[in-house]
Amino acid sequence: MIEEDFAAALLDPEMPAPDAISAAYRSRLAIYRNNVALSLIEALAVRFPVVRRVVGEDFYAQAARLFVTKHPPTSRMLALYGDGFADFLDRLPACAELPYLRDLARLEAARTHAYHAADATPLGQDVLACLTPETLGGLRLALHPAVAIIDSPYPIVTIWAMNSGEQPLAEINDWQSEAALISRPEFDVEVRALPPGGAVFLTALAQAATFAEAAEAAQVSAPAFDLALNLAALFSTGLVSQISPAFEGQIR
Repeated sequence: MIEEDFAAALLDPEMPAPDAISAAYRSRLAIYRNNVALSLIEALAVRFPVVRRVVGEDFYAQAARLFVTKHPPTSRMLALYGDGFADFLDRLPACAELPYLRDLARLEAARTHAYHAADATPLGQDVLACLTPETLGGLRLALHPAVAIIDSPYPIVTIWAMNSGEQPLAEINDWQSEAALISRPEFDVEVRALPPGGAVFLTALAQAATFAEAAEAAQVSAPAFDLALNLAALFSTGLVSQISPAFEGQIR
């Protein structure tokens, strides 16, 4: 179809103009190509500002233009363009010296998805008063739709915070793994570092494990896992939107 051929030609500067396009429009194709590419590159810059700052403007511009050429949008929602940018960066030989870049990009992509996630009313700490230890173990806790966990062998939360203005830029002396919790309990997207075992605990809950199963998995992965701390955080930070099966239809 002419529309598909024209769209492909817009994103690939090596591709000739489709035969069905008139001579008048062929002369303007280069202008259209540049405008489309610039708009997509800017969309990536808005979504991945920390990645852009870490790699520098020149490198970002080159990498983003290459990504745009090879990965055109598949959705009309431009705010979510670039879900594959993290894996793309990971495959670039020039990024080999920045092994944490992929997870940093995954964190930024998750922030956008959290912002656009469905609304849900988080359960508050008062819900805990309705639960006994015997009952709690067999319950499944559904996480808020905006919750995402990015577990990384690198200090991505610290790197993100230092390059987003959340904390002062400084040398990272403790270069250890960090798991990022991305959430949006109300209106603003939040990013926090999870305590030991927290990523395994939340991931298990997200995969429909019972509370007891998730706690056991977290304890195995990290002997320092603090169950009381993580339980309190579930409700104090708005991570849970539903409990089942015991309270299904009663607490939402």
